[in-house]
Amino acid sequence: MMIPLIEELKTSIPSHQGSVPYPEADLLFLKDLLSEEEQERFSSARRFFQNEVRPIAVKYWNRAEFPFDLLPKLAAQQLAGGKPPSHLLSGLIQMELTRADTSISTFLGVHHELFAAAVEHLGSDAHREQLLPDLLRLKKIGAFALTEPLHGSDISREIETTATRDGDEWVLNGSKRWIGNGTFADYVLIWARDTEDGQIKGFIVEREREGFHAQPIANKISVRIVQNADIILRNVRIPLTNWLPGTKTFRDTNTLLMNSRVWVSWQAVGQQFAAFDVARTYALERKQFGRPIAAFQLIQDQLVRILGNATMSLSLMIQLARLQESGRLTMDHAALAKATCTEKMRESVALGRSILGGNGISTDFEMAKIFADAEAIYSYEGSQQINTLLVGRALTGISAFA
Repeated sequence: MMIPLIEELKTSIPSHQGSVPYPEADLLFLKDLLSEEEQERFSSARRFFQNEVRPIAVKYWNRAEFPFDLLPKLAAQQLAGGKPPSHLLSGLIQMELTRADTSISTFLGVHHELFAAAVEHLGSDAHREQLLPDLLRLKKIGAFALTEPLHGSDISREIETTATRDGDEWVLNGSKRWIGNGTFADYVLIWARDTEDGQIKGFIVEREREGFHAQPIANKISVRIVQNADIILRNVRIPLTNWLPGTKTFRDTNTLLMNSRVWVSWQAVGQQFAAFDVARTYALERKQFGRPIAAFQLIQDQLVRILGNATMSLSLMIQLARLQESGRLTMDHAALAKATCTEKMRESVALGRSILGGNGISTDFEMAKIFADAEAIYSYEGSQQINTLLVGRALTGISAFA
């Protein structure tokens, strides 16, 4: 008797996946900051995300599978390559992709913002010529392997993976963990310590290299579509030219990691708008005591708090985009955005889950996925606590960690 009841509930309370039935939640008209051409690109991307990504996300999330059939459609959107977008437009598009689904946003962020960006800015001319065309068309996929089983926040000091030069080859040994796209990526950018000079450098490893093993991490409760991997490197030999020449020390990763913190901060904004979309639709259509629950003051209060958090976070990110355009963005700015937006996000998704009541813990109503995915955003690309300490050091001149 339980299964028919659940099916009846699912049909009587529409989740509106793949549609936006109510007005956009841009109460401050922030999108008007875009040029007319940018607004067209933004609207086109938003429609694609809502119509093609969001409707399939829960199904693949539940199965912890990646929708490879989506890649050609995603590539056709030309979200990378072509005319470079402004930082604001780029951020808003990242926000909207997360609004549709966090996992696909994370996949694309790892591929474009970390791997492809590393090739473009830190690779050789040959790397750019040989790799970027297929990367930008999503014909080849990249992954970024920095974190290790025993080292996350302290990776810059305690990295254990090594790279040893042997004639015209490098020999890599070690292990990596939580590597997004790691199970199916064609190329993995492995960060390892050069045993000759002790410096951390980046090395491109092709998936088929002997001694390279990637195992999917099972039983995740967050971004389940993303195929995070444990990677083992046992005497993996790569050509000398697989080293990215722009990586001579760990400091060479600063721009990549700063920009990735900005990207994840945009994700935190998108996650809040996703929670708002689902919560508002549910509140207007779910009836109790003969009225939509949106008619009750406590529900309206929660909706306003979600939107307030999201709008404040968005305003902060718009200022960060201005700093990027002017070349004044620093890691401290990025850390402030990551810490603040993810903290607001956690509150927003909890409020959204609360509005759905018991249905908020079922992915059938989408909110449970949004709620769970927020936990990954809160932790990756520098945990909320580590980013808070970076800002604290900037404010006081005193480091809270050794």
